[in-house]
Amino acid sequence: MRGLPLAAWAYVCGVVALAAGLIATSSFADIDWDQLAVLALLFLICDSAPARLNLARARVSMSFAASLASVVLLGPAGAALLGFCAVVTGQRFFAPVKRIFNGGQLALCGFIAGTVFELLGGDRFHPEQARWVENVIGPFLGALVTFVLVNLTLMGGVLLLARQATPRELLHESGRLAVGCLGYGMVGLLIAGLWPRVGPFAAVLVLLPLLIARWAMDQAYVQQQAHSATLAALCQAVETKDYYTRGHSERVSRGSVMIAQEIGMRADRVEAIRYAGMLHDVGKLGVPTKVLQKNGPMTEEEFAAIQLHPMRGLEIVREIGFLDEALAGIMHHHEKMNGRGYPMGLAGEEIPEFARVIAVADAFDSMTSTRSYRPARSVEEAVAELRRCMGDHFDPEIVEAFLRALERDPWVPPDPVVLPDDDVVETTQQDHDDPSAPLRVAGDGVRPSDEVRR
Repeated sequence: MRGLPLAAWAYVCGVVALAAGLIATSSFADIDWDQLAVLALLFLICDSAPARLNLARARVSMSFAASLASVVLLGPAGAALLGFCAVVTGQRFFAPVKRIFNGGQLALCGFIAGTVFELLGGDRFHPEQARWVENVIGPFLGALVTFVLVNLTLMGGVLLLARQATPRELLHESGRLAVGCLGYGMVGLLIAGLWPRVGPFAAVLVLLPLLIARWAMDQAYVQQQAHSATLAALCQAVETKDYYTRGHSERVSRGSVMIAQEIGMRADRVEAIRYAGMLHDVGKLGVPTKVLQKNGPMTEEEFAAIQLHPMRGLEIVREIGFLDEALAGIMHHHEKMNGRGYPMGLAGEEIPEFARVIAVADAFDSMTSTRSYRPARSVEEAVAELRRCMGDHFDPEIVEAFLRALERDPWVPPDPVVLPDDDVVETTQQDHDDPSAPLRVAGDGVRPSDEVRR
């Protein structure tokens, strides 16, 4: 929270002041303090061990269960008081300002959700109630959705004002975060439903399932990190074949994600195309280094080896189950809209969408990167080349989507490559990814299959 802009500081202070005002002016006459103490203990235990998600800096606190139980058992004032317990969270790495903000925003979430619960006709639980499910479950769902929406809105507000996220990133990640929050919140209904029968022991009964759920989510996170590390190692192996292409796979992955988000791909497909962008050139591992680094026209056999690298890539990664649709992107990212690409000569809509996306990001990064045979082209020159090749080489809709994304998130070309002084580095003299510099084949000049008609 250090270095927050003035607007973000004002926002944080406003949220905390509003929460404090609501708590100070509320009546606590009807609150069962024993219930509050037990739920506060459950809240702090759960909040001390948040579940990590496969999103940058994202965690889901299991304290949602205690918060939603308090909405039913304690009403708006009690839920607000419980939420404010976040200021003493067990997450010690949180700065004091962040803890105070979390306490304030969770207090607001609890108070607003509790108010919605009462407005929808929710009845508090009593041991003598015979129809508690019918009386409570509908209002509870309304309160649960309200709690999650208010929480995500308040958190999104501070991230935007602190310039730690863009609106598009928040919209993309909020849906996935909401699922975890809603899931943990539903456990609150279980706590409230058990309380009239087993009392405080209800919190103990749900604690073990919550911790198991947290463990399962953490295992999913660890597995995802292992996947990413495996893919990064493959990319690094590819890029060792040419010093000038270092970072290319990562940038193609980022560009592909920009396009995917712009055209409205689902979150799971965006994740798949991120993998496809990282691994699009993995087939180069099956191409002799002397061919990739050929200085001068290629023989027919060498050119055939280049054309086969997408199929080699498919052979290398096809058994990696989580890639799914990414495999089509890896296999066909050198196809062209006019049918003159490789390896299968697909045309137009025959080319998988993933491949059409990667082709644009791949060519753009190649043109804006320094190569051994030429300096990097400017972003403006690369954009002009993409426009010129629309319909012939690239899908026009994909190109336009990429250009719209560039207007919001400007492309930062990589720094010029500085070769190490203590080693002899072989570098590629031709680039099959650059549409403005087609490969040369001995005897035939520029191959038509790689030429972009001018």
